[in-house]
Amino acid sequence: MSNRAILVVDLQNEYWPTGNFPLVGIEAAAANAARVITHARDKGDLVVNIRHEMPGGPIFMPGSDGAQINAAVQPGADEPVITKNFPNSFRETGLDDLLRENGIEDVVVIGAMSHMCVDATTRAANDLGYRTVTVHDACATRDLEFGGVTTAAPQVHAAFMAALAFLYGEVIGTDELLAR
Repeated sequence: MSNRAILVVDLQNEYWPTGNFPLVGIEAAAANAARVITHARDKGDLVVNIRHEMPGGPIFMPGSDGAQINAAVQPGADEPVITKNFPNSFRETGLDDLLRENGIEDVVVIGAMSHMCVDATTRAANDLGYRTVTVHDACATRDLEFGGVTTAAPQVHAAFMAALAFLYGEVIGTDELLAR
């Protein structure tokens, strides 16, 4: 096994058009995520599947279809699945222990949402000493509203990827990652 892990963050049914919280461009992001996952499996990288649950919440209810990982990126039989209750995939989970036990030094982050769990997980990974790569076209988000101003998903995504690229690691596209 290599010293790299792919963190597949929250690619769950809730974010698809049939879910309760659809994201802009989720199908394209998931298609790129599937390419990253296939490449990682071929290279012997650890693939860690992360899913969000919100007990008592309006979305990601434990046991619901929306909380299930989408068929486009189904975990392999031998791949770990981490369940989390916070945006940061490391908070109150065994993710850091799992990565350290496997000698992981580099993490590649893909998934949803760019402005929330992808951002929180990438920043936490960097803070914990992992070298991070975020694959921007294997992530998705949605329009956001604040103070009466709506910001379209592509601008939200670009702003968060720019912030991550500034200090929290590399931000690259799927094709560039696969060419390495």
